[in-house]
Amino acid sequence: MSTDALATLALHQFNAIVQSTPGLRVRDGQQRMAQQVADTFAQTRLRGEAGETESDTSEHAIAVIEAGTGVGKSLAYAAPAIQMALARGTRVLIATATVSLQEQLVHKDLPALAAAMSEPFSFALAKGRARYVCKLKLERLASDESAVDDGLFPEDPDAPGKEAAETREARSAFYTRLADDLASGLWEGDRDQLAIPPDPALWSPIAAVAHTCTGRHCPLFATCTYYERRKELVAAQVIVANHDLLLSSIGARLLPDLSNCLLIIDEAHHLPRTALAQFACEMDISRLAWLQQLASRALRVASQVEVESDIDVAASSARLRVALQDAERLVIDLYGAPLREAMARAPGKPASHRARAPRGELPPPLSEALAQVLQHAGDLLQGLRAIAQALREHIREEPADARRLSQLYAQVGQLAPRLEAVHASASLLLQEAPQGGAPAAKWFTLASAGDAPVVRAHASPLLPGAALAAHLWSAVRGAVLTSATLTSCGNFDFFLREAGLSDDAGVTTLQVASPFDYARQGTLTASRTEALPRDVAAFTRQMVRALLDDLAQVRSGALVLFTSREQMRQAVEQLPPALRTIVLVQGQQPRLKLLAAHRERVARGAPSVIFGLQSFGEGLDLPGALCETLFITKLPFAPPDEPVDEARAEWLRASGGDPFMELVVPATAMRLAQWVGRAIRSEDDHAQVICYDKRLLHTGYGRRLLHGLPAFTLRERGAPAETTA
Repeated sequence: MSTDALATLALHQFNAIVQSTPGLRVRDGQQRMAQQVADTFAQTRLRGEAGETESDTSEHAIAVIEAGTGVGKSLAYAAPAIQMALARGTRVLIATATVSLQEQLVHKDLPALAAAMSEPFSFALAKGRARYVCKLKLERLASDESAVDDGLFPEDPDAPGKEAAETREARSAFYTRLADDLASGLWEGDRDQLAIPPDPALWSPIAAVAHTCTGRHCPLFATCTYYERRKELVAAQVIVANHDLLLSSIGARLLPDLSNCLLIIDEAHHLPRTALAQFACEMDISRLAWLQQLASRALRVASQVEVESDIDVAASSARLRVALQDAERLVIDLYGAPLREAMARAPGKPASHRARAPRGELPPPLSEALAQVLQHAGDLLQGLRAIAQALREHIREEPADARRLSQLYAQVGQLAPRLEAVHASASLLLQEAPQGGAPAAKWFTLASAGDAPVVRAHASPLLPGAALAAHLWSAVRGAVLTSATLTSCGNFDFFLREAGLSDDAGVTTLQVASPFDYARQGTLTASRTEALPRDVAAFTRQMVRALLDDLAQVRSGALVLFTSREQMRQAVEQLPPALRTIVLVQGQQPRLKLLAAHRERVARGAPSVIFGLQSFGEGLDLPGALCETLFITKLPFAPPDEPVDEARAEWLRASGGDPFMELVVPATAMRLAQWVGRAIRSEDDHAQVICYDKRLLHTGYGRRLLHGLPAFTLRERGAPAETTA
């Protein structure tokens, strides 16, 4: 089928669904988005597809689409993409940033679409394997009280033996209850099905992680929850995952091959930050008890199987320990003075210090020590892999002993991620900047633990775009990236740079405006304070006074967004009794409970105000009366104190750039647009936004921020008169 025919078929399916579904109507913006999705995927040449040539392997088609609130983007991308996948015999992979959107897609949008489409399709939710239980490890911990000592608790190898009796009993009761529920069918082995999310320290020892899994060699493989879910994924034509899983599984077989599927990345504005977190590394170079345990377990296994390897595990472990201790000593000598001074001033009190290597350049002695760490960690990893391979072969040859040997494998594997983290961290810490390129960000954290410091080493790529270009886009043939906020200050330039797509000839951008009439439905009031935000104390005092005056006028639902916890604390402290009864504060109760209380108050006609921080500025859906007023206490500039941001600003300045205008302002513009997006959620909503930061109207960069916001009716209000007690 030709490219034009494929696009026409996909768009026809979208139009048929819109016309046949009660409550839906044709929207110009949604139609334009669906057309772009159809055109993009029609141009995609998948690996192995008829007509593909060698030249196709380096080409791809990617659409970056900003779809304003109310466009209906999930239908606009899902209907044409799924129709095209069915026509071409391939699959659709949708990756989101939040659990709430995943649940909406899997439980609402995709079932409705499957019922409306002319051709049926199957879909499934993909999760990381750590979300599922390992039945073999659970069996061990639920049936044998001594199992808490056999190495399935990775956080502190010495901790289980030192636990109080009541804590050990609580652990045992937890695992016994899970095992009983699993056996009775009350629970299927999915962590997310548990009524109360378990403590990570309790869940980690029973998670079905790859390092502890012998796969098809496990005696419980036939009933494994994780592998049952994988079968569903193999059969599904549409798979919903998250950004983390998308990036972490590149090259693995969990998700569809990116060169042979249609990829949709929703909530795409999160992707660059997720990439930085995904490709960053860190390691503990102080607490090394795990290393001895890992070696002893590996040697115990090696004594029972025949291993083909020249690596001396005991010697490699000992050499790695010495190298890590040398690195720790050098870090303390080089960067530990502030921590020692803090510990001396306040003995026994917690203290911490962070030191970043300027320009990503480590002192030569520290680089030499880390080179030794890298070498010995690599040797030990090689030895462990040989032992693991031999153990798997032995399990296959001796199925009667598979249960015991699989449990040994799990004990060794539980500590293997620490060794891999050491190897990866040392490698990135030693990485030199490419010619003309950005160096990695490198830093160390030191914290007091009794009389001795605990030292951690960290490294991260500096540019998310470079990491995404190397790891993701090089594998992708066809993709659509979408979100309500992908432009910054009115253009796509910042996002394209951050996402690694700015110089990509295969990229097309489209901005689809919201169907809402913002000028009619809402107002944006810039309420001035005399003090500038950089005068923190005076600004906060004046802002809180103006905020309290405005809150007294609230008659329905309202949301107040703060830029810091301290700012929110001061506002809470100054609430008069009449307002204290209507304010709900983030963190004082669980999020779902807080939102339920807010909805209940508004439903009975009472005023209700939510005080929230950054996490309430995005993804929070409060339509209609639930948010008739949105208060923004201060422009949401991120504090410039994160090591990666500091290192990037340093590199930009050295390259002749302006970090504030090139990084800070564009990032703030996207964050502010997300915040403002909480106000108008439907075509029937009416709301006002009040911002207390006068920089929005009275600075050049403020006007750039304003340019990226919806076209509210704009008003300005003067500063309130200063009063004294």
